[in-house]
Amino acid sequence: MKKVSSYLLVTVVLFAAVSCTNQEYKKTKSGLLYKIISDGKGEPAKKGQFLKVNVVQKLRDSVLYSSEGSMPVYIPVDSARPVYSPTEIFPLLRKGDSAVVVELADTLQKKFGGQLPPFIKKKDKITIAFKVLDLFPSEDLLTADRNQETAKEKDREIKSMEGYLADNKINTEKTAKGTYVVVQSAGEGTQVDSGKQVSVRYTGKLFPSGKVFESNATDQSKEPFKFVVGAGQIIQGWDDGLRKFKKGGKGTLYIPAFLAYDQQPGPGHKPYENLIFDIEIVDVTDAPKAADKPAMPQMPQGMPQGQPQGRPQQPQGQPQQHK
Repeated sequence: MKKVSSYLLVTVVLFAAVSCTNQEYKKTKSGLLYKIISDGKGEPAKKGQFLKVNVVQKLRDSVLYSSEGSMPVYIPVDSARPVYSPTEIFPLLRKGDSAVVVELADTLQKKFGGQLPPFIKKKDKITIAFKVLDLFPSEDLLTADRNQETAKEKDREIKSMEGYLADNKINTEKTAKGTYVVVQSAGEGTQVDSGKQVSVRYTGKLFPSGKVFESNATDQSKEPFKFVVGAGQIIQGWDDGLRKFKKGGKGTLYIPAFLAYDQQPGPGHKPYENLIFDIEIVDVTDAPKAADKPAMPQMPQGMPQGQPQGRPQQPQGQPQQHK
């Protein structure tokens, strides 16, 4: 509830900053609608520089994305080109500016082809609000600032997780990497370790609601999920936390976002999501030999292959949906 409230708060602040001026929307060369509130101080962004912004993306009365309360978004500035995208107005923005961009769904479909996502109707408007927090002339300065913000975000995720565990009186073992593990039963078979192939039944839940987003535990017709520990085939929280178990083990993993999806949208369609997994270790075997290795396993929902690299992200005109 607190996170939803923060989304609504930042939406009100960013959109009110522009709407209260009675300023008419302008149009870019591609027809994109926009408003900018600026004190005119400082130089506008130039090609090769980087904007640090808070972003809120709305569809009707729903917030599709908000960076408020988590990592800001870092955006490279390029020359303005008529591409029907917020990138067109970036060279107009200064540090401290607020801006709102409106994309028309039917125009997006006409310009880029294909079908709109089912939650977007042809007459919809996608509204994106920006607040420019800073402007960096070089990638080195951006990297230094982003590293500081990343450390703050990691601390927020840990405090959120530990607060939840304390409030609910859940006793866990914390791994060196930062996964919180409840060992219901350690198991008695082979130990989960690097180089072992593990078969797992699991139920994935959103944090902190506990809402189930995927499970192969209740339907026995579903195969257990198999992966090789330490091979980079799974999120770090699984690769890390499952080492507390042996074959036959059962328990729960509480995984901070930096060991899960990190900045990528997770199963709850938001970046920086902490996650919960109830797990059962069905089997632990030696990894297949190179000649016998199967194709890369199908990732369960909520578990992308490998680990995100933390590169700057740029808001897109059409929001992504989790598959």
